[in-house]
Amino acid sequence: MTDPILEVSNLSVVVGRKKILNEVSLSIGAGEVHVLLGPNGSGKTTLLMAVMGMPGYRVTGGSIVLRGREITGMGTDERSRAGIALAFQKPPPVRGVTLKALAESLLEAKAGGNGTVRSLAEKVRLRSCLDRELNVGLSGGELKRSEMFQLLCLEPELSLFDEPESGVDLDNISVVGEAMRSILGMGKERSRKAGLIVTHTGHILRYVPADAGHVLMEGSIVCRGHPQILFEDIRKHGFEGCRSCRHCRSI
Repeated sequence: MTDPILEVSNLSVVVGRKKILNEVSLSIGAGEVHVLLGPNGSGKTTLLMAVMGMPGYRVTGGSIVLRGREITGMGTDERSRAGIALAFQKPPPVRGVTLKALAESLLEAKAGGNGTVRSLAEKVRLRSCLDRELNVGLSGGELKRSEMFQLLCLEPELSLFDEPESGVDLDNISVVGEAMRSILGMGKERSRKAGLIVTHTGHILRYVPADAGHVLMEGSIVCRGHPQILFEDIRKHGFEGCRSCRHCRSI
């Protein structure tokens, strides 16, 4: 592995009064993309939310380290400025704020970025939505493309994607996948940007190659390996087969 961008060590997280994550550990190197798999309710979204520092996700043990700097106690805004961004599975509607206004604000904060509002919106076919309120009345495909558009504006060093293909048709998956490749710096030469993708179907991996996979069950990582091999085994044996998967690396 290259120098780690993200190191999660023995992380335990409580939501409300319920413990969701139990001593989860993973490390993502610079330029790497990892995939997080697992059945519904296993804690995948909770892990992304905890790394992003979202309110309501209380860390009760362990640590989160970004480029060698512990961020476990940081607020969401601090983590964003430090280079982390999250694409939500179901982004909340925000009345009174247009997509264009948000994008202009993000690009202003990232002076010297890699495009203009209109050029970046064109990448994800959203120019016609720029004057609409954020996430209000958008289709499933438009919502996902809006999330990708915001990450294109932010140019994060670590991108977290929560089920980017969920509720999206094949045409939109292609657009989302190409945007993710751009966000992650997957050009002729791989950048040092990193990503963590939660996916159920694995369809997004047709467009975004991943370096490693992790299977999360009942709040703990039970298996690691190559994403495509993990998917194949899960199709054959279900997630329970991951507990004794012969492809699993030592955890």
